[in-house]
Amino acid sequence: MNITVYLGACAGTDPAFQKAVRELGTWIGNEKHTLIYGGSNCGLMGELADSVMAAGGRVIGVEPQFFVDEGFLHEGITGTIVVPDMSVRKAKMIALGDAFIAFPGGTGTLEEISEIMSKVSLGHLKAPCIVYNLNGYYDPLKTLLERMIEMGLSDRERQKLIFFEDSLEDIVPILNRVNSPFVGMLD
Repeated sequence: MNITVYLGACAGTDPAFQKAVRELGTWIGNEKHTLIYGGSNCGLMGELADSVMAAGGRVIGVEPQFFVDEGFLHEGITGTIVVPDMSVRKAKMIALGDAFIAFPGGTGTLEEISEIMSKVSLGHLKAPCIVYNLNGYYDPLKTLLERMIEMGLSDRERQKLIFFEDSLEDIVPILNRVNSPFVGMLD
C-alpha cells in the first residue's frame, strides 16, 4: 500500500513528534508499505523517510524543483519525482496514495490535508484521511469540523472517512482496512 504522509519540514518543539514519526516510519517499513511524502531531507520529513528506509520500506519523494535547487532533496530514498511546482506536487501525491495521514506540520501540511478532506467529503477520493492528533495537536481542526456539522455546513456522512487518531495503535487498524471497501465501514 502507498501511504501518503504530510508533515513538517521542521522538527518542531515537542520531543514526542520525533519519537512518534520514527515509530510511524518503522511501522510503514516493517509492513513493507511505500511512503509517499514531500521528498525533503530535513525536519520531521527527513526523520520519517530515514526510519522507513531503515526498516526496509520504500520511500518515494515528490519534490518541487525549487526545493531541489535549494538543497532539500533527500538523496537516500528509493525514488524521487521532481515536479515543477507545489500544485503538481499535491496532485501527484494524491494520485500515488492509497491512504493519507497528516502528521503534525505547518501551513503546508494544513493545506494538503484540507484538500484530502475536501476530496473525501465530496466522494472524489475513497481513501481514509487520517489526522494524527498527537498530543492534541489537531484539536482545533477537529473542533472546526465538528462545528461545520453543528452549523449544517457538513454532515457525518461526508466526514465518515476523516479520522482523528491520537496514536499509531489507533491508526494501524484503519490502514489495515484499506484493501477492504470503506463504504459503510462506520455503519
